[in-house]
Amino acid sequence: MKEFPGFDLPEPARSGQLSIADIGTDLSDVTFTVLDFETTGADRGGGNVTEIGAVRVRGGRIDGEFQTLVNPAGQAISPFVQRLTGISNSMVVTAPEMRAVLPSFLEFARGTVLVAHNAPFDIGILRRACEEHDYPWPGFPVVDTLTLARRLLPKTEVRNHKLGTLAQHFGTATDPEHRALADARATTELLHHLFDRLGGYGVTTLEELLSIKPKGLGRRRTKLHLAENVPSAPGVYMFLDGARRVLYIGKSRDMRSRVRSYFTAGETRGRMTEMVTAAQEVTTIPCATEIEAAVREVRLIGELAPPYNRRSKRPERQTWLKFTDEAFPRLSAVRSRPPRNLLVAGPFSSHKSALQAKQVLEQLYPLKTCTQNPRSEKFRPCAASQVDACGGPCSGVTDEQAYQDAISGLEQFAAGNTSDFSQQLHGRLRQLSQNQRFETAGETLDAAVHMLRVQARAEAADLLKDTEQITAARPQPDGSWELALIRWGRLAASETAAKTSGVLSAAQAIEATAAHVEPDQHTLLEEHTLLSGWMYAVGTVLISSTAPLLLPRTGFSYASAQLGSSGRGG
Repeated sequence: MKEFPGFDLPEPARSGQLSIADIGTDLSDVTFTVLDFETTGADRGGGNVTEIGAVRVRGGRIDGEFQTLVNPAGQAISPFVQRLTGISNSMVVTAPEMRAVLPSFLEFARGTVLVAHNAPFDIGILRRACEEHDYPWPGFPVVDTLTLARRLLPKTEVRNHKLGTLAQHFGTATDPEHRALADARATTELLHHLFDRLGGYGVTTLEELLSIKPKGLGRRRTKLHLAENVPSAPGVYMFLDGARRVLYIGKSRDMRSRVRSYFTAGETRGRMTEMVTAAQEVTTIPCATEIEAAVREVRLIGELAPPYNRRSKRPERQTWLKFTDEAFPRLSAVRSRPPRNLLVAGPFSSHKSALQAKQVLEQLYPLKTCTQNPRSEKFRPCAASQVDACGGPCSGVTDEQAYQDAISGLEQFAAGNTSDFSQQLHGRLRQLSQNQRFETAGETLDAAVHMLRVQARAEAADLLKDTEQITAARPQPDGSWELALIRWGRLAASETAAKTSGVLSAAQAIEATAAHVEPDQHTLLEEHTLLSGWMYAVGTVLISSTAPLLLPRTGFSYASAQLGSSGRGG
């Protein structure tokens, strides 16, 4: 057999009579699901999913395809990615979120071998989605066409191993175009060209293909004993190194199954394989409910900042928009939450999206945008005022009350009333369209939709933070009920009721034992987001509340839904 560098090759067949297990499954008899994800491109991990495309193939024949746009759950698609893929923020506003798409995709791929070009990226996204939405990892075998191509096609044959380069090299019928289904189709063709090459190395069965593993998998498998004492229950698990420093924190409805998956070949994420190699211990915190596990995970990540965790939002990366405290207030983007009397919008997950929202608001209202002091002897109208881009003194409005009147609609927006904002936005969009500035109109609409979605989440979270106590229950697939008691926006207790008849008694029990929470007690924003998402999910039943839980018709949630339905591609 030819040398296959960088891999642990399959053991050669033993002499003597072969069993069925020795012969293996011919590659032509295996069903593969070739998948590709498009994302927002919002961070180094790729951001949230915007589109899924997959091709199911067996023996060279396609027997199914899967394609859907995905709502990226409030994360904006970067301008670069919009140009690259053609997927805009407005196109995904009405698309289903990942939690709704995931079950049908897992069913589509059930019992198959997953294939991707740069599998650690795509399979990593899928694993994180399963983890986040508490679906056990199905243990898919995984094939990475990028890794195989790097070993099979030297640089003397191809200049690089990008999907587009390889598709051109092999002359695939489908050109990759940075859309999920097209890229999955191109990868499917590439896979079969690579199978032809693999045949020359004597690799013709699934078992042989999967036994060509990157070096180091064996070392990870020797650590499977770390999962021995992990219970099959909801909770939080932590990987520790030899000095008992926390390396990574996760949560699951079934901790044992989840922890064991880190030691399998299906775990292809580079950071996770590195983490498992360094880990010497796994410790757990069993929880009564899944929402308790999710909240504990957020709190522990915020407290301990484990080096291998990336999922939790970093507070220092969040940005708010605020009014400056001066006679002619401007908008300012800041990294810490401003007092309520100055808060305009936020928190945004990135500084860039906050600046895009700021630009929209400055287009809709005659705000002062320069930093000049109008009382200074050196004051002169700024250059921006020449193109109506700076209001207030630079544009001739020197009366403070007149300036306040001109931006009163923005003050209403900051207070939660979107009526004037919606009117101003539609007027601006009409003006841009009449001037045939369609691309600018689309970018303005996308930024406005994203800002309203950010505000809608904050609106729902603020409602919880302003309420002394809420008790609610959420039905589970097995017929049980998950209960949560929330005080001032912080989880104070949770419990599971096995049957509907036990919900009220369970609610009384957790009220008697719930933790004390002060009205101004610090709580991470991500915990507020988790709890508001849990509270407003379909099926959740409100048991009791010390105040009405009502979202205003002129508020952000309503405006976001109305504007999103009229967006580009929506």
